Amino acid sequence: MSVFDGLRFRKVTSPIHNLDPRIKFAYVIAIFVVAIIFSQIIPLLMLFALQVPFVLLARVQRQWLRSLRGATVLAAIIFIFNVGSTYFTSGYKFTSLGIEGSAAMTLRFVVLVESFSVFFLTTSPDHLGLALEESRVPYEFAFAFTTAVRFVPVLAEEAQTIMDAQKARGLELEKGGLLKRIHNYVPVLIPLIVSAIRRSLELAEAMESRAWGATKKRTNLYALKLHLGDYTLIAITIGILIVAVYAHFYIHIPTITSLL
Repeated sequence: MSVFDGLRFRKVTSPIHNLDPRIKFAYVIAIFVVAIIFSQIIPLLMLFALQVPFVLLARVQRQWLRSLRGATVLAAIIFIFNVGSTYFTSGYKFTSLGIEGSAAMTLRFVVLVESFSVFFLTTSPDHLGLALEESRVPYEFAFAFTTAVRFVPVLAEEAQTIMDAQKARGLELEKGGLLKRIHNYVPVLIPLIVSAIRRSLELAEAMESRAWGATKKRTNLYALKLHLGDYTLIAITIGILIVAVYAHFYIHIPTITSLL
């Protein structure tokens, strides 16, 4: 459940928190595009290292590391499946290039997780909804998206609480085969689903009591404005895209295997 901890906003005064959500989202999309472009491990390592200064400036190192630690299971599955596929397609033998390619695919996943984790850790759901509204997204869709962002970490924490409570009552979640483990999680899923339905009903009653949707033309207390830090991030984003496109088409990127 720690991977969902990287989706929970942390209210900290930092230069990264003060950036415009639209610019931060554009930066994350640029990182996403660059990570998809490259399949070599060296540029992906550079992308991974590029996120570290943002994490340090935002002062969310602990939560960021927890989200990465929570993603290690999926990363291991991706690595194993890639190694297995290259093993069967390369004449039933392990090659250094195949293992390096599998590591690169795994690192691509890690880069995507860490970049989106930094975005959600430093972006308030209120500002995110305001950014969607100012981007001409209908308010109903913006509200649904920001509500989902708010509730994912809450439900993850509640699922962990239910699991701890069921373990205290003698439920053994990690014993038995695959089907047995899936069956063991039924006492966790049912209370979690009931809790989610109860929360949705409470949210619907709260929205109705506040006359949600009665006014078509909405006003906001805050307005998003670009500052010097936002223009700096725009320049960094454009620079990353230019360098990535140039390197992809005009620079031969060696593999670690060839360097060794």
